[in-house]
Amino acid sequence: MAGADKPNVVTTRWWWVRHAPVRNDGGNIYGQSDIACDTSDAYVFAAVAKVLPRDAVWYSSNLMRTHQTAEAIWAAGFPRPATMTWEADLAEQHLGQWQGMNRAAFVASRPVGSSWFADINEPAPGGESFMDLYNRTRRTVERINVEAAGRDVIAVAHGGTIKAALGLALGGQPEQGLAFDIDNVSVTRLDHYASAGRVVWRLPMVNQQPWIADEAHAAMHQPAGPEVKKLA
Repeated sequence: MAGADKPNVVTTRWWWVRHAPVRNDGGNIYGQSDIACDTSDAYVFAAVAKVLPRDAVWYSSNLMRTHQTAEAIWAAGFPRPATMTWEADLAEQHLGQWQGMNRAAFVASRPVGSSWFADINEPAPGGESFMDLYNRTRRTVERINVEAAGRDVIAVAHGGTIKAALGLALGGQPEQGLAFDIDNVSVTRLDHYASAGRVVWRLPMVNQQPWIADEAHAAMHQPAGPEVKKLA
């Protein structure tokens, strides 16, 4: 029979959503500081709710801004799931003593052309390196790929976490994930294909913003890292 010897492929689709903008950071680096986000733009969340799959399992980080973002999506018309699992390992990078520092001044102090707060192997004093973030994200994604094999997975997380997931999908190259912009409330989809002895990732969409055609919602783009303009 044609195709009888074709290996069985299990497809697990990841729908990553970055949390809504943080307005009360005072222009400072917040990292794992547990501060609230702004979910007042109902149009944005309604647009996201339309593109996410209904029959999905939900995960988020343990930080309140991801929970608030999920709540805003549900309030915009997405059917509330029975559960949403909190995963501390999907939290943003812990930036240690850098948390609370003025963001623009910090970025100005770093080497020109930096794509993140520091080299991927440089830990923040009292905190983590990007590689630490990448490794805990990788472990969590690999575990959920087994637990939720063949399902749609919606993960509400952070810019750094999603960049780490992109690095994993690009063949385990964390520094390549840093090349992508991840805007607030954007959707990134990464598809995981698994068969006997073989795993392949595909990147159908990165940083999709369903509301982007309407300039009235441009405030969703809120630079938070090295893209911040340096002080004059």
